[in-house]
Amino acid sequence: MDGVRKTFDEWAQNGRAELMEMEHGKNVLKFLKTISFEKPFTFLDVGCGNGWVVRKIASEKECKKAVGIDKSKKMVIQSKKKIESKKEEYIHTDIESMKYKGKFDFIFSMESLYYADSIEIALEKIYKLLKPGGQFFCGTDFYTDNKSTARWAGIMKIQMHLHSKKEWRSFFKNVGFDVKTKHIKDLKNKKKWKREYGTLFIIGTKPAK
Repeated sequence: MDGVRKTFDEWAQNGRAELMEMEHGKNVLKFLKTISFEKPFTFLDVGCGNGWVVRKIASEKECKKAVGIDKSKKMVIQSKKKIESKKEEYIHTDIESMKYKGKFDFIFSMESLYYADSIEIALEKIYKLLKPGGQFFCGTDFYTDNKSTARWAGIMKIQMHLHSKKEWRSFFKNVGFDVKTKHIKDLKNKKKWKREYGTLFIIGTKPAK
């Protein structure tokens, strides 16, 4: 079993899944408020944890389907226990090997893409799973410009790919995305990095054909 899966299986059982929801919730919800969900849409969350983002999105009136995937089987079990809507679906898989009929309007990932064996392969798959004109929102607190979080890999002792904002942009461009970035800061947080750097969101739009 790989280290990432093992770690997140443990987190699913020891309360860390809920802690992640609390830790990231404020910035993620602030970011999601900037997205227009006015037309009927489908949504995929890559690395869904206990499903908290999927549940939030499924509650949007225009959401037709919200799917969460996680490579941790125990996280998926947690998600299924918390289902609130028939629009939700949870699948135990990683993005690279995901088999799915159909494409999504929006794909989201918070603090999970840097665990992939290959960010390039994961991004290629995400690009394929998006409809033309669809968007991928990738949130990360772990990037080189944010000096305080760069040491996480040593603490976690599992595979984590550390990149700069510039490198993230080029990954997205190389796959074919039009790219924008946005920093969401938590200005009242006691942690300096949350106030000053915040969460980096890389927004990739697949060109409409």
